[in-house]
Amino acid sequence: MKLEQKDKQIADLIEKETERQKTSLEMIPSENHTSSAVREALGSLLTDKYAEGYPGKRYYAGLEFYDKIEDICRERAKKLFKVSHVNVQPYSGSPANQAVYFAVCKPGDTVMGMSLPHGGHLTHGWKVNFSAKYYKSVQYGVDKKTNLLDYREVEKLAKKKKPKLIWIGATAYPRIFDWGRLGKIADSIGAYLVADIAHIAGLVVSGAHPSPVPYVHIVTTTTHKTLRGPRGGMIMITKKGLRKDPDLPKKIDKAVFPGLQGGPHENNIAAIAVCLKEALQPAFKKYGKQIVKNSKALASELLKYDFDLVTGGTDNHLLLIDLRNKGILGKEAQNWLEKAGITINKNTIPFDPNPPFKPSGIRLGTPAITTRGMKEKEMKKIAFWISEVILKPEAYLKVRKEVKKLCKKFLLP
Repeated sequence: MKLEQKDKQIADLIEKETERQKTSLEMIPSENHTSSAVREALGSLLTDKYAEGYPGKRYYAGLEFYDKIEDICRERAKKLFKVSHVNVQPYSGSPANQAVYFAVCKPGDTVMGMSLPHGGHLTHGWKVNFSAKYYKSVQYGVDKKTNLLDYREVEKLAKKKKPKLIWIGATAYPRIFDWGRLGKIADSIGAYLVADIAHIAGLVVSGAHPSPVPYVHIVTTTTHKTLRGPRGGMIMITKKGLRKDPDLPKKIDKAVFPGLQGGPHENNIAAIAVCLKEALQPAFKKYGKQIVKNSKALASELLKYDFDLVTGGTDNHLLLIDLRNKGILGKEAQNWLEKAGITINKNTIPFDPNPPFKPSGIRLGTPAITTRGMKEKEMKKIAFWISEVILKPEAYLKVRKEVKKLCKKFLLP
């Protein structure tokens, strides 16, 4: 029985959301549009069974084909990222990061990560998160003048505090990471170095961002965002990680199950396998590089309209904008742009004088609109519309009509 016959209320809301996405520009940098093949796998009857354990060592019967699917997913990830071991069972990025702590740290150990207000992630040791409540968290940040990652501060803190685990990765940092330099810092104190590439995984495998794999011990990632898959997580062990600790794969697998999770979502793992196969195709390399081209083009155009871009520009898929010179808060800008059909998010900027729920900035990116086929030409229009709405909020109705026209030319997958 079709959903609309079984539950018309939910079916109608899904249809309305589908129409909203069709006619809007999704520009939150952590979001993307999956292919119909990914969605088909995700909505399959694979959701019906439990599969506690790992391929070849399950607790229930009837899992022959589930084992094969998970093996295929792991092998594709190993090939794509060039790593030695992969766990594809984490439910998402935060559970993947939690499993890393569980595998290599004990409560009370010192850990280090990028401060959330400076662009880091909650699970990298921010004060309200488990990662700061169960571990001694040391936070590093960006330089106050340049807003670029302060590698000297990272090195200074690492040598002083001697953390067991160092995180590198961000949710709102528009520049490339120097993995080699960070690797040397971690090695100098014998720390585990973990690259959280949730935001840039698709850029890494497409060659649009340098890979951390040769320089770190562990890599974590989500499977959506620039990788363009379903919402899930992966933990990867590198050759360097195996050299540091040959038992690391076993520790990670035990941390995920039975340490933190029960039955994996095998329908999700099947959908991850599909997205990984898509990412292995030559077209995906072009896609990843086009994301960055679009991001740089958008940044260039916004600078013409006197927008204050944090770090002055971007090297990846996202832009962080300080709106103080525009006389509008991030939340207000977010709301007006949403009415115009441009979805971005309010965001804290480094050294923000305003509180987190009323931040001075906005964050936007190009993964989803690049999936629709938009290129540099369209970035010029989008930059103009963003400027129009922020300068004159009442212009949102006119811009909304223009956005709809553009979206008709670039269809969802």
